[in-house]
Amino acid sequence: MSVSENFKKFCDDLKISTEKRSTISTRYNSICKRLNKDFWDMDTTHGGRYVGSFGRHTANDWVSDIDMIFEMPTSLKSTYDNYIGNGQSAFLQAVKNSIAKTYWNTSLKGDGQIIQVTFSDNMTMELLPVFKNNDDTYTYADSNSGGSWKITNPVPEINVINTGDILTNYNLKRLCRMVRAWKYYCDVPIKGLLIDTLAYRFLTNWNERDKSYLYYDWMSRDFFYYLKEQPKDQILWYAVGSGQSIYNYSNFRYKATVAYNKSVDAIQLEIDDKKWSSKQKWREIYGNRFPS
Repeated sequence: MSVSENFKKFCDDLKISTEKRSTISTRYNSICKRLNKDFWDMDTTHGGRYVGSFGRHTANDWVSDIDMIFEMPTSLKSTYDNYIGNGQSAFLQAVKNSIAKTYWNTSLKGDGQIIQVTFSDNMTMELLPVFKNNDDTYTYADSNSGGSWKITNPVPEINVINTGDILTNYNLKRLCRMVRAWKYYCDVPIKGLLIDTLAYRFLTNWNERDKSYLYYDWMSRDFFYYLKEQPKDQILWYAVGSGQSIYNYSNFRYKATVAYNKSVDAIQLEIDDKKWSSKQKWREIYGNRFPS
């Protein structure tokens, strides 16, 4: 197959399967239905929203952690504000107890800010219960260090990735999924939101952003170069859309350098008409889902 055919097949194989999407939807709707019943006294699945990589549509088929928010009645915040002690912890416990009525035989854990519902297939729904603010941001509970309320703003992150995908001929989300394949296969210590942020900043300024699969070998090479050239001591970036802080303390630059060098080799092997060897180099970067 040609370069474009190889990368197209790879990207198609990274898409989340219909079966997995159906499983995620069933579990998401069940959580929303239970919370609506217990906190809104309504029989509906409304009020939730996918966030994180699944909500930004940058997750690939390896995704196992599904992030979601659910909007709670504003009056509840006042109730838990009046607690003596950690009202945020009590609030999260109440949400956890509600979900346990539906998923009593799953592993449920409160983790400072979220409720984790872990299923037997190792998929985890990570729920952040929130209160919507007038400016469309969300307030959430943090039970750490005695308890506090904090602000999150995931919707602009979703919107800017959607816009960026259109601006780049629908290459942005594919690049994000490809880089996640590298992250998983090569055990790269880089956060998902940082992948999406850096991919957006790179690709919206890349000269060939309007091209398609034929240029994905160059796109890979140039993005790995962009990653390895991130300032040596930088540990803080700001997410596109929301501007929220992304701390990435672990150094991903060495593995990005290795991937860059292998991508250079893969491109040269293709030029030399050593197509099989070229594909093996890409598989060393992206794993066994890349065509052999």
